[in-house]
Amino acid sequence: MLSGKVFPQSSLIPKVSVLPNANPIPVSFVTVKEWRIRGKNDRWHNVSSSCLKSSLESIVTPESHPVLAQNRVNILSEALPFIQKFRGKTIVVKYGGAAMKSEALQASVISDLVLLSCVGLRIIFVHGGGPEINQLLGRLGLKPNFVNGLRVTDAATMEVVSMVLVGKVNKHLVALINKAGATAVGLCGIDGHLLTARPSPNSDQLGFVGDIASVDPSILRPLIDNNHIPVIASVAADKTGQPYNINADTAAGELAAALSAEKLILLTDVAGILEDRDDPSSLVKEIDIKGVKRMMDDGKIAGGMIPKVNCCVRSLAQGVRTASIIDGRLQHSLLLEILTDQGAGTMITG
Repeated sequence: MLSGKVFPQSSLIPKVSVLPNANPIPVSFVTVKEWRIRGKNDRWHNVSSSCLKSSLESIVTPESHPVLAQNRVNILSEALPFIQKFRGKTIVVKYGGAAMKSEALQASVISDLVLLSCVGLRIIFVHGGGPEINQLLGRLGLKPNFVNGLRVTDAATMEVVSMVLVGKVNKHLVALINKAGATAVGLCGIDGHLLTARPSPNSDQLGFVGDIASVDPSILRPLIDNNHIPVIASVAADKTGQPYNINADTAAGELAAALSAEKLILLTDVAGILEDRDDPSSLVKEIDIKGVKRMMDDGKIAGGMIPKVNCCVRSLAQGVRTASIIDGRLQHSLLLEILTDQGAGTMITG
């Protein structure tokens, strides 16, 4: 467990005592612009650090101050066991919620993806785009409608969904990842028969909202083998070519299962699974499928968390090693989840 005092600032940097005669302090990720290092004779020394553009830069950017340079070396050393554990493994990340709406959080997620790709993780990035869809519907004079949290998708709405997710959001994310130094390739479920859809059982109410009938990940394998990052919009088609709006959590879970992924990660707007829904401090850090089902039976998991948990349970049942629901409101939550044992939400195991 990486530990250390957290100061309420904005830039991800490590905290470690490295001055002569100082007591060792475990390395941790802390968010500070001004941070302190305890030196000899119990004196405190203030060290300024500018806000860095990405998680990668925050670790490897050269610094003139020898202490800061040593800290970066130390934190890379601390991350080594986690890099070794996940190097070469497939990680499926579903992106949405607050992390998608905030430009600062979006930059954090993109830089995390690039860093993880650089150290050898095979990343699959699945996204939705509900707010952007609502914005365009409003500009076209169409009112969004929902039933049990699912978007009612008639023919006109389906056209907007395809335009926004495949044509706008997907290419925007690809451009951001490419700009950050990795190589991304934009796809949707229709490409290469990646996802084949079927009508939802409630299609009479929901219209062109689909479930996933089958997954063919063959188009993804050469991409991830060449260290590219597939960016996948949650739109699919049935065997007749009719497009369907697919829940992005569901798409990510089914892709993770088809790829025998090491880990499925869902970025959300909450801390994770809470023992008490009214108490944010009651976060459940790790739980197995039996424990999740017991919490659902007790009514502790309800509302919008139910489909996310069901998605995780289904992927685990199909061979995914672990599934995590993490807090996308935290900067660098992906790094916290993968490169530390502290995590950034709830991890569900089989």
